[in-house]
Amino acid sequence: MKQSIMKIALVVRDYDEAIDFYVNKLKFDLIEDTYQPEQDKRWVVVSPPNSNGVSLVLAKASNPEQEAAIGNQTGGRVFLFLHTDDFWRDYNRMVADGIEFVREPSEQEFGTVSVFKDLYGNLWDFIQPVL
Repeated sequence: MKQSIMKIALVVRDYDEAIDFYVNKLKFDLIEDTYQPEQDKRWVVVSPPNSNGVSLVLAKASNPEQEAAIGNQTGGRVFLFLHTDDFWRDYNRMVADGIEFVREPSEQEFGTVSVFKDLYGNLWDFIQPVL
């Protein structure tokens, strides 16, 4: 059997502000932004550049329960893990673009790592793994 996780839904407040953050600040690619009239919503997918792994579906909250989860989908734990091939290049660019890092970079046995917040407060590990 072969299976894989292809997409993860990330609950957002607004499609356009989320696209702006992920595309213009994190430099993700906008893979798809399609209006679905039968559900009156958009199908918005973003992915890190040159990635062949999991992509994010930016899913606009549609009720109070979903709105309450924006920015806290995992109860304050690191939620997503973004790998890079050049930590310092991307870290310095992200800081210059206003990304808030909540844990300073450190060298670990598995690689260089830091933690940042997305526009809603979800925590991400940012890692350049040791190869």
